Amino acid sequence: MSHLTQFQTFLLLSILKVVVVLVITLTAVAYTVLLERKVLGRIQNRWGPTRTGPFGLLQPLADGIKLFLKEELIPLASEKPLFIIAPIIALACSLISISVVPFGQVTRVDGVDLFQIADLNIGLLVILGITSIGVYGIALSGWSSNNKFALLGSLRATSQMISYELALGLSLVGVVLRAQSLSLRDIVNSQSAHGMRSWNVFGGFQFVAFFIYLMAAYAETNRAPFDLPEAESELVAGYHTEYSSMKFAMFFMAEYANMLTVSCVATLLFLGGPSSPLGHLLPDDFGGPVLAAIFPVLWFVAKVLGFLLLYIWVRGTVPRFRYDQLMSFGWKFLLPVAMANILITSLVLALRG
Repeated sequence: MSHLTQFQTFLLLSILKVVVVLVITLTAVAYTVLLERKVLGRIQNRWGPTRTGPFGLLQPLADGIKLFLKEELIPLASEKPLFIIAPIIALACSLISISVVPFGQVTRVDGVDLFQIADLNIGLLVILGITSIGVYGIALSGWSSNNKFALLGSLRATSQMISYELALGLSLVGVVLRAQSLSLRDIVNSQSAHGMRSWNVFGGFQFVAFFIYLMAAYAETNRAPFDLPEAESELVAGYHTEYSSMKFAMFFMAEYANMLTVSCVATLLFLGGPSSPLGHLLPDDFGGPVLAAIFPVLWFVAKVLGFLLLYIWVRGTVPRFRYDQLMSFGWKFLLPVAMANILITSLVLALRG
């Protein structure tokens, strides 16, 4: 009976944890949109949303209600089952990736880690695999719409994501070699000893890999200056031209959820994740057990927010590439540099060993 009670407690805490993470992620997605509109407004010398709620804070709620109440249109000549399932695939893949991200230090209650849904020993591979499947949603949306602009946008997105996945995956090999593990928790722990000096981007001399990861991540998430799949001046809206109401919103949410995932992974692999930049200068139990659990989460959120601001800053300042420049940059520059980084990192680690 006690064993059953223990299992029920574990199950209840796990479900509660999943629900809380899902709600926080979707809320973060909504307010990332607001953050982008406000920051771009400042960059362009205007205010951004200000009328809905104090300082425009209720604008995401108003946008959600508007999209939910819009008429849902499905083109007559479309492939209806695939047209409907495409945004579901895109959003599901972007949300599942969050499940292996450690948001804070290990904090267990009845055997359940509060700050990570699933601690897998191949967490990095899981994220790369799930985000790769997300391209099917984009490809299916363009083909099933029976619209030439949507088809061109999905073809661009597919070739772009496949091309830059190579550079992105290879850029992470140096980090894996240093940590000797594919577990995100192990990679974070390998960077926690001496604060910033232990982070892969500084102490690990993976700043070249960090640059490659950032460039490939912008292309993978179809963000400026690599937003060719939805180039408004050429393709109307790209692969989601024919989508409306909540299906359009799901593509929108998937894009911003992917931005969050990319920022989380960059924080974990290169900036020490939830570990403090001060290292062990402050004791682990500083401020008592509650603050010791909260501080790492705050460090993690601050680092992720920095990446999101960088995303928005780049969109507001860098012009869009031509498509041939985009593909050349990925194949002729990022890929060779990523391979060179692996060779040099391997050589240095072998000489040290």
